[in-house]
Amino acid sequence: VYVTDASRAVGVASNLISEEKSTDYQTEIRADYEAMAEAHARGRAEDKRTPIGEARANAWTPKEEHQPVKPQFTGTKIFDDYDLAELRAYIDWTPFFQSWDLHGRYPAILTDDVVGEAASSLFKDAQDMLDQMIGEKWLTAKAVIGFWPCARDGDDIVVFDDETRSSERTRLHTLRQQMQKREGRPNMALADFIAEGADYIGGFAVTTGHGEDDVAKRFEAAGDDYSSIMSKALADRLAEAFAERMHQRVRTEFWGYASDEALDNDALIGEQYKGIRPAPGYPAQPDHTEKATLFDLLDAEKGAGMMIMVASKFRQTDIVILGIILIGINGFGIDMLMRWVERVMVPWKGRG
Repeated sequence: VYVTDASRAVGVASNLISEEKSTDYQTEIRADYEAMAEAHARGRAEDKRTPIGEARANAWTPKEEHQPVKPQFTGTKIFDDYDLAELRAYIDWTPFFQSWDLHGRYPAILTDDVVGEAASSLFKDAQDMLDQMIGEKWLTAKAVIGFWPCARDGDDIVVFDDETRSSERTRLHTLRQQMQKREGRPNMALADFIAEGADYIGGFAVTTGHGEDDVAKRFEAAGDDYSSIMSKALADRLAEAFAERMHQRVRTEFWGYASDEALDNDALIGEQYKGIRPAPGYPAQPDHTEKATLFDLLDAEKGAGMMIMVASKFRQTDIVILGIILIGINGFGIDMLMRWVERVMVPWKGRG
């Protein structure tokens, strides 16, 4: 089942495993997917793509010369037991309510005429559990961040071993937009925002999932499914908050390209900062195989001690851009697909 936002995964999973709801829910999902597939097929019949060569020639270029800021260190830094109380202040509560099928923005949802009473009750339960979760250290938060010298090479980002830039460590393969654009609008790829000369790139992986399964199983064994789901939803929110806080520290401290930033949590949630943190699998970089590359760079299994495919874990790449430009790879042509296979899948196939 495709979930539009990770915060909704709890509700979807609950419907799938529910003895009362599962059959009807799956039937409804299948019907929705069939309708979407038919609509998609009709739309693609009229779709036109720009040949990859023309798309690359129409790449985004900066209006002024890029002056890269050198991070405080290169290589990786591990955070073994991060303070959960600090992360609490960075929680975005709106997706929490969405995961319980209560729709509205926090804090306005608490006084909503329709769902306000239910939302307020749920919020109180969440705060009570969060007090226990932090006070009794139900979870352990771990993270690893890293910075590396890099340079752009076409649609690729070349990552080097050290400042000499004489030895290529790996490549991050980005995908370029191929939808037809009106004149003056570029076909962008994330690599466009990296200088062809000397530049830097950062990445990080965070988790608040250590202990999550044990907590959930303890509630399930006691027949308290509500608390089990609540604990997972809060672990998810803390992981997102950890990503937000770590990105903030990268901008203001470890990379320091925005050392004078002073944004409150609403501004952080609204992404009113300099830079982006695109994650492999998201619209700007839909290729999930890049997760393995980023994992290798960060040595994330060692640094954050995480398991892949668990909800309360995130791994992301940090790129400094002057202003926020959101790009999406909304389909691509067979010509780019074949070049992607040559660049990525053939060398990737032999990896463990």
